Formats: sequence, structure tokens, C-alpha cells
Amino acid sequence: MADNYLENKFEEFRNKPAAKKHTASLSTLLRGNRSYRGYDKSCVVTEAQLRRIVEVCTKVPSGRNQQVLRFKLLTRQTGSDRMQGLYKLGGALPELHLPFPGTEPEAFIVICSTVEPDKWVHMDVGIAAQSMLLKAVEMGLGGICIGAFNKQAVTDTFALPCEPVLVLAIGKPAEQIELVPVHAEEPLKYYRENGIHYVPKIVANDLIL
Repeated sequence: MADNYLENKFEEFRNKPAAKKHTASLSTLLRGNRSYRGYDKSCVVTEAQLRRIVEVCTKVPSGRNQQVLRFKLLTRQTGSDRMQGLYKLGGALPELHLPFPGTEPEAFIVICSTVEPDKWVHMDVGIAAQSMLLKAVEMGLGGICIGAFNKQAVTDTFALPCEPVLVLAIGKPAEQIELVPVHAEEPLKYYRENGIHYVPKIVANDLIL
């Protein structure tokens, strides 16, 4: 073996271009960003993970750049169990009483507004919620936007200083969701068959005027 063999190998390794980090495409993230109503309770979502999710809101657009949204983070350690009973899921499938026992979400991000909600605030909420859920998917998690919640009870229970406008549940999904392409005139109600949750989505051609 040549005297400088190891030295040359080390130099070759050091100068080798670093492998590119794999990043999921937007299409992949969008497909994974479904409205999950059942979660794997063995996966514990931490406050640090919720903070990473909220951090995307430092980079997204804001109507008039008002930046009036604030976020309450709830985990097992910070009293997320008190959220149970204050929200409803699966309004189109009331006979199922979702979430099923043992699959309840245990981490939440309560989106609040420091001003009276108007069209600009609601626009910001939509941008923030979608961006945060995409980040959750990137992290191997998932979530759902919850609009059916007891606003006054949530405000009082968590001593919120401003009005809650939307709740995100965050966790590791424990259900299978499939998209079904449909035309604009077809039914859009989601449904379940053989344990799979199906969500009709209007095809692109029918969305374009």
C-alpha cells in the first residue's frame, strides 16, 4: 500500500460534493395534507415540534402585513386533554361519532386574532393554517382545521387574551384517505367505505372558467 494511500482517500472524501438533501415536492406534500380525524396516540407531539410548525408563519404573506395572528400551543404536557369535548369532527358523518375512541388528537394549535376578525384576518388564517399543515406533513405528521369548536369555552379554558378563530389538531395520522376526482356537478360530500376515507375533488378542467 502506498504511503499516502489513506491521505489521498481522505482528501478524495473531503472534496466529494455533499449529497443533496431530499426534499418532498409540493405535490407530495399536498397529497399528504389531508383532514385527518384519527391519530396514533403512541406518537407524542412535543411543544418543540409545534413551535417549528408555527415558525412558518414568520415567512408567509399577511394581508396589509398586519400580522395579527397569535398561537396557543397545546400538548399532553400543557393541558391538551382539556380540549377534548370542546370541538367536533366529521360533521358530514355524524353516525360515526368521530374521532373514534383511542384516536383523539392530543396536540393542538389554537389560532387567535388580536383584532376583530375581518376579511383580511380570515385570509391570513387560511394562509397560515395551510402553511402550518404542510410543514406538519413535511415533519411526518398531519392535522386538520377545526372550525366547529366552542369559542367561549376554549377562550376561558386556556385563558386566551384574544379571540380564537381556528383550531389545528396535529398528530401522526392513523387513517387512510384517498382523493376521488369528480366533475363540478357531482356530489362533493366525503364518505367512508371499508375503513377508507374518500374525499371528492373537482378536476382541474372544471375549475377553470
